Amino acid sequence: MELLSKRYSSGEESTLSGLFVEGEFTQYAPPGSERAFLCFLLEDQYQLLKVPKETRIPEGRYQIKLRTEGGMHGRYTERFAFHRGMLWLQDVPDFEWVYIHTGNTDDHSEGCLLTGDGAMQNVTEDGRVVSSVAAYTRVYKKIVDAMDDGEEVWITIADFA
Repeated sequence: MELLSKRYSSGEESTLSGLFVEGEFTQYAPPGSERAFLCFLLEDQYQLLKVPKETRIPEGRYQIKLRTEGGMHGRYTERFAFHRGMLWLQDVPDFEWVYIHTGNTDDHSEGCLLTGDGAMQNVTEDGRVVSSVAAYTRVYKKIVDAMDDGEEVWITIADFA
């Protein structure tokens, strides 16, 4: 499975993007579209020098695996009956434990990607995503189903040109 996070707005405190899955058709996509929209994402802002828990990850392609250790895994196991491990981005330069998870604002991110079914602009206000749990549930199950089918799951993080 190939996912694409296309960053479209970079604000003072946050970055907003759309998450797409490649190779799937949706009846709402224009003819010839090669990807389907899954949800919005929010992450921390761009910074030239990395600040722990306050900087978005670099553009790149990262494999996603399940991490079944750590405090977040324990909390999500208690919170979600379907949870089998954190969606963990591998080998992110200068970062550890980058996950896709729930949350609404950059205060919840700490360098991770937060899911949402809606997004509020980050141009004149602090950006945020809404309906995070609903989006996370849908995206999580889709990713884990692909893993169960023996697929590797990759995400490409790209800035809008």
